[in-house]
Amino acid sequence: MDALPGEPVAAAKAAPVGASTAYRPGYELVAEQILQLIADLRLRPGDRMPTENELAARLGTSRTVVREAIKILSAIGRVRAQKGRGLYVADDEGMLGTARWGGFFLPTDLDHVYMLFEFRRIQEMEASRLAATRATPAELRAIEAASDTCRHGHLTGDAAVFEQGDDEFHLGIATASHNPLLVIAVREARRLQHQSSVIGLNGTVGGHAEDAVAEHAAIYEAIRDGEPEAAARAAALHIDNTLEDYRREIQRRVFG
Repeated sequence: MDALPGEPVAAAKAAPVGASTAYRPGYELVAEQILQLIADLRLRPGDRMPTENELAARLGTSRTVVREAIKILSAIGRVRAQKGRGLYVADDEGMLGTARWGGFFLPTDLDHVYMLFEFRRIQEMEASRLAATRATPAELRAIEAASDTCRHGHLTGDAAVFEQGDDEFHLGIATASHNPLLVIAVREARRLQHQSSVIGLNGTVGGHAEDAVAEHAAIYEAIRDGEPEAAARAAALHIDNTLEDYRREIQRRVFG
């Protein structure tokens, strides 16, 4: 049954990683709770949300903490704040958003995150398989350049450069598949994974960067050499290892 306007939300159905809150600032937990509230109230893109004061009362926290949580949710495209008008569910949720996905993706719900990795594995394998048979010389150069950007970001310790290269690498492979729907799907899945990292893991995920650089190289080489099955296997290994790193980081943060 949906919560009514005057009813408090029971300390927000915390996701499994919320069982231990020592490593997470209060505004991150509140951001998660606001997402759950949006789902519980069945709000859709464009719907008006409770005010900051109402959210603070419902969630048993201060308006200051709510405001910081709203900043996070605005930055990742889940909430839209209109000056003088209030808060709204963002209407740019993409193909995996509330109305189309059939649910509401919670970046700190481990079941959702694992489903996302499963979805990414399927995408990345097929995109790599197709790219190995369809990539043009220009597309191969773009994929190689993105791999080099990732490597440079890792060697210099520049996380922003690494992330830029990572995005360009995976989107470059999707582009080389010559299937526009795969490009959209890869972009959307990466956007949701970024949300998981921002809210659930403070923007970082474990120590997989060095291995990821080598895994990118293996994927690129298989695509370059026109070996679709080798490319698909390399892509699957990369996603599997990324998921294992995510699991290790969750375990470390929860259990110390």
